[in-house]
Amino acid sequence: MKEEWYNRKWAIVASHVFAWAILYSLPFLLRPSYEKHTSEPMDEKMAWFYFIIFYYIALICFFYINAQYFIPRFIHKKKIAEYAITILGVFLFFYGLRYSFEKLFLKDHLIDIKPAILFTFFTLLFILSASTAYQMIRDRIKMERNASARENENLKTELSLLRSQVSPHFMFNVLNNMVSLARKKSDVLEPSLIKLSSLMRYMLYEADEETVPLLKETEYLQSYIDLQQQRFGKNVVINVSLDTMENHYEIEPMLLIPFVENAFKHGTGLIPNAQIDISLRTNDDKLFFCVRNKYNEISGEIKDKTSGIGLANVKRRLNLLYKDDYVLRIDKKDDWFAVTLQLSLH
Repeated sequence: MKEEWYNRKWAIVASHVFAWAILYSLPFLLRPSYEKHTSEPMDEKMAWFYFIIFYYIALICFFYINAQYFIPRFIHKKKIAEYAITILGVFLFFYGLRYSFEKLFLKDHLIDIKPAILFTFFTLLFILSASTAYQMIRDRIKMERNASARENENLKTELSLLRSQVSPHFMFNVLNNMVSLARKKSDVLEPSLIKLSSLMRYMLYEADEETVPLLKETEYLQSYIDLQQQRFGKNVVINVSLDTMENHYEIEPMLLIPFVENAFKHGTGLIPNAQIDISLRTNDDKLFFCVRNKYNEISGEIKDKTSGIGLANVKRRLNLLYKDDYVLRIDKKDDWFAVTLQLSLH
């Protein structure tokens, strides 16, 4: 995933430098001009200037040390007493720094300790609060990113598992077809094996991709239907219409095959006038897919006991991949079982 520019290291450093420059330039911009303080000698003015620069650098260091060292070391580990003692020590350090400066460099200056204490206290309190808030926001963002990364990883893992379950299920059915043709010593066994080879090639080299062209997926469906048609012959009426004139669409691989497998599983056998209707078309960036089969309630109950992953699998995959961008309807009416899928394509 491409990193946003504001998350790059140079952008973060630049934003921090800009924020500190604005914050610490305000006292110089808003305070009265030095020339108005004629009672202060020039050397004292320069001493104040250098002290303020040093003082501000020390405050910046305290901001990052508190955020990146004190909070992880004490607050995150529930060492509140140690943290309080450490912060108290920092406050005393800054008090001593201010007092020592006035004693050493402002000998003729009348030292008023109360304003110095109040100024130091509120300045440090502001930096401490800002530093703590900054680190809490960073921790929250990091936690949300980690949670999102774990969710995405879990999603990929689950999708891989669901997709991997399709392949053995599919292969089990197709190999049964080959066994049936071999027993009949059918002439279509060889072309069927060639077609099976192309299906396996698709499963091995295409199904691992996140998406595949819709045209390839429909070719895969057609090959599977052809194999089943060879197996059942005239015992099952199969009507197929796969219209993919717009072939620039992408789709999750092996997403549609469970519907077709389910139709052949439950729409064949002890069913009079067995019939399976399969249609697929695209229109206005939407896919319309429908699979209908004659259904026998008694034989259906027996097959449901060994129905495998089938429709439950594909429902879960649709929820994970498309969320609100699909409509799935499953109907049983008048000895017909129908599955209708409407899916947004990209």
